[in-house]
Amino acid sequence: MASKEIIDLSQEIYDGMPVYKSLSPVSMRVYATHEEWDGDENPTTQTPSVHQITMSEHTGTHVDALNHMDRKNAGESIDTMPLSMFITEGICLDFSHKGLQELITTEDIKEACLKADISIKKGDTVLLCTDHYRKHFDTANWPKGPGITAEAAQYLGSLKIAAFGVETMSPGVPKVSNTEVHKICGELGFTHYENMINLHKLVGRGRFQFIALPLKIRGGTGSPVRAVAVFEN
Repeated sequence: MASKEIIDLSQEIYDGMPVYKSLSPVSMRVYATHEEWDGDENPTTQTPSVHQITMSEHTGTHVDALNHMDRKNAGESIDTMPLSMFITEGICLDFSHKGLQELITTEDIKEACLKADISIKKGDTVLLCTDHYRKHFDTANWPKGPGITAEAAQYLGSLKIAAFGVETMSPGVPKVSNTEVHKICGELGFTHYENMINLHKLVGRGRFQFIALPLKIRGGTGSPVRAVAVFEN
């Protein structure tokens, strides 16, 4: 049986982690302990048996449902989206030269494809490596990542991709292109992943299998995912 290399593309979820400014903070506490379950009278230790986590659907590495994109997409919740959207072929393009709040244009995407000698196919997940996570996670510059233009979102949608993915907290640059990028995704029926990590490990390696299954949240506007890239060795 051929061996597989699996690269984890997901952030850890933890108490007080950085989240997008308009989202609920993440809180995590011990809900039950083994000492309680075992009936210990005066325990000197506290060994967690269950945690309680409070967070939004858009916490850490997550996928947006179409109903998150625009009011026009009401009803297109995460539980209605086909699983085939989340298990696809993937490619990763290099935009690590892009600085804070710099835009990634259609031309930039075409150039990155030429440089990598790779083309975007129908049904692909296209990951955009900016190296923003390694450079700026949990610093003052973390919310100021690069992002795609509305025109670039339109271009990716015209290629009939399943999704694209970014390391930043938003696919576009907030107050510049972000709202428009979301609306275009809703209109053209594709999605995006935010807060990805380890994309630098995929650059220049060609195609891989991409898997990022969401939780089946009834009416959900998105879901945390455990995103991975799988290479057949």
